[in-house]
Amino acid sequence: MGEGYVPLITSYKMGRFDLSHRVVLAPLTRQRSFNNVPQHHAILYYSQRTTSGGLLIAEATGVSDTAQGYPNTPGIWTKEQVEAWKPIVNAVHEKGFQPNGQAPISCTDKPLAPQVRANGLDIAEFSIPRHLTTEEIPLIVDDFRVAAKNAIEAGNGLFQHSAYGMCTGSGDKLVEAGGRLIICLSLSLCCNSGTLYSILQSHCSTEMLPLTLTFSLDTGMNCPPVITNFHLFCAGFDGVEIHGAHGYLIDQFMKDQVNDRTDEYGGSLENRCRFALEVVEAVANEIGADRVGIRLSPFANYSESGDSNPEALGLYMVNSLNKYGILYCHMVEPRMKKVGKNVGIPRSLLPMRNAFNGTFIAAGGYDREDGNQAIAENYADLIAYGRLFLANPDLPRRFELVVPLNQYNRSTFYTSDPVIGYTDYPFLDSNA
Repeated sequence: MGEGYVPLITSYKMGRFDLSHRVVLAPLTRQRSFNNVPQHHAILYYSQRTTSGGLLIAEATGVSDTAQGYPNTPGIWTKEQVEAWKPIVNAVHEKGFQPNGQAPISCTDKPLAPQVRANGLDIAEFSIPRHLTTEEIPLIVDDFRVAAKNAIEAGNGLFQHSAYGMCTGSGDKLVEAGGRLIICLSLSLCCNSGTLYSILQSHCSTEMLPLTLTFSLDTGMNCPPVITNFHLFCAGFDGVEIHGAHGYLIDQFMKDQVNDRTDEYGGSLENRCRFALEVVEAVANEIGADRVGIRLSPFANYSESGDSNPEALGLYMVNSLNKYGILYCHMVEPRMKKVGKNVGIPRSLLPMRNAFNGTFIAAGGYDREDGNQAIAENYADLIAYGRLFLANPDLPRRFELVVPLNQYNRSTFYTSDPVIGYTDYPFLDSNA
């Protein structure tokens, strides 16, 4: 390794996207989207962290008014929200980029104990969820398929949705120069209600919710993912990252410590992974595997969603994902077993990395040194950073120059202030 060589600041080709460096912005909930509408200050927040040829993953975004796990998190189920996302996406595009998006849902009726939230201060309490019925699951899978189809086709002109009428698409072209910058929209479906549509006129708890969805068969309504993925591409996003991590629906189905189902979606490892793979297949068939990514956390025990053999789970999933040829797998390190805690578990993602054929993104507790080491040793293709990127909008440059980092202030992670702890972290120079 030559003097001045910084593995994190080397180019990488991810499918059809040419990235100029390996430093990825991880999805970070910030709770500054008042009334679930992305705000103008988010334009500055995301553009501050944009570099030509970089990869950004946008914060988790709800797909319905009953799917909000935190207060003031953004949504994408109304025209107002879609229009609010557009200038944010456009601001990132101006620095050289193309966008992506993500989608999750739920599994059990086990009660969940109160837990400390990621800010280390607040306690989240949960109500008892309800099982998703076997008959409901194919409807959700098909919603992913239809949503993905609408999402891609929306880029070619005007497309009609029964709930929202006509919507203008964003086009389907790549940036011509300066590498590729991809922004991935995380769609969070989680609710503390036993029946989803019975509380359409009310809001869920403002605390972290038990990540359990139910879809009524007799409402005559489409499930939220149909609306959401259609809208995310109207807003300018051009790919989908499926959220299969951190105790959300897909993760619940995969984990044997939470999945107690007795139908074809429970029991064996193959059965528990069936739902996740059905969603992947449906989305990949509709929009093309080169537009699809997935986030997984096989070792994590968020919201009491753990597994007795996470290595086997991770390997089974990546080997199965290879059959679909998706763009990337975004996997969380074993050391991040609990929210906000690095527990130093002596395990490795290397078997999963070696088994997966596409781009492999590692996340969870990385700093500059071990990030560079991971790239240099081919442990991962890209490294996702959360808190460090939050506090250092010019993180790739700081890594390149080997300069000190700003320290993050955990107490401002989830406040409503549009500046403090959000867009006021300093750059290396005033001209940045």
